[in-house]
Amino acid sequence: MDGSARRERLAHSRLYLVLEARPHGADPSPLLDAALRGGVDVVQLRDKGLDDGSLIAAAEPFHAACAGHGALFVLNDRPDLVEACRADGVHVGRSDAPVEEARALVGADRLVGLSGSTIEELEGVGGVDYFGVTAFATPIKADAVAGGLDLVRAAAGLLTIPWFAIGGIQLSNVAEVVTAGAPGVAVVRAIRDAEDPEVAARRLRQVLDRQE
Repeated sequence: MDGSARRERLAHSRLYLVLEARPHGADPSPLLDAALRGGVDVVQLRDKGLDDGSLIAAAEPFHAACAGHGALFVLNDRPDLVEACRADGVHVGRSDAPVEEARALVGADRLVGLSGSTIEELEGVGGVDYFGVTAFATPIKADAVAGGLDLVRAAAGLLTIPWFAIGGIQLSNVAEVVTAGAPGVAVVRAIRDAEDPEVAARRLRQVLDRQE
């Protein structure tokens, strides 16, 4: 995909999955395929503990699964490895590479996403293609500030680019997050830890689609 195709796909994305290289210590391919069949639009590989070579190797099943389902594949925190991992873009946090550096490394044709946990962090940031807006507390990112539904409502009135509410989102609360104005959500445990990841993804997607 070129840059315009990636951004067009992003504009219609509602369900975003974040996974480590080996969820539950297993080959990620079955979980990825199930989640993508269930309606996931974007998958992020987030594994801070891997060296460069291991991360590039770990990216292969992620790239293959996303390519096979027409989904976007995003790498966490490593804009320098986006090309080697054949990713569609990179997601950076506030303590990761600056947006300008990430953009310079990945180029204009790939996506750059940024995390935001306060209204101030959502304002005045240029050069990004989408935001991840922290809604609730989550053990996945213990250092993230949870903005709650108030931040989701504020983001809905402020942001004009694609964005996803993230943090502690499950089937039990996704409807209230979307009702508060989130056009999409990003999840980890809600799909990764589900007994049937495909069903879990499909149920989340049904809630998201009903809010259109």
